[in-house]
Amino acid sequence: MTGWDIKPQGVQGQLRLTGAKAGELEKALQAMLSDIQEAAQAAGTAVPGSAATTRLQGPPSSSDNLERKAQGPVAAALAQYVEKRGKEFTSMAERTQAAVLGAAKATNAYVEGDLETAKEAQDAARSVRLDLLKDLGGKK
Repeated sequence: MTGWDIKPQGVQGQLRLTGAKAGELEKALQAMLSDIQEAAQAAGTAVPGSAATTRLQGPPSSSDNLERKAQGPVAAALAQYVEKRGKEFTSMAERTQAAVLGAAKATNAYVEGDLETAKEAQDAARSVRLDLLKDLGGKK
């Protein structure tokens, strides 16, 4: 091969761009989760008036009384949606991070390989030159 296919500066620029977009995706997911939580709270319940709040007694040794709001069908559905999709949201972020880090690592290895190839070429050229000088009666 006479030329390189990868331009490390171009890869670095694309990785920066991808990282910025990943940050925007994270913000969008956080905003969506916040909006879902607000929607669940605003959706109300299927229970009339004061029955919407129930007092739960803590364990006998505890003096804590916990207050729990009743959850309506919309809030329950939104909670199920987030529970099921949460793994996908996490997976999306992990895959994006893995792709960016993998591309950076591969590019670094490529650059190191390029330097190693240059060193090998220099060593080979030096060896040829020394052999040529030796054959011509020169000094090493």
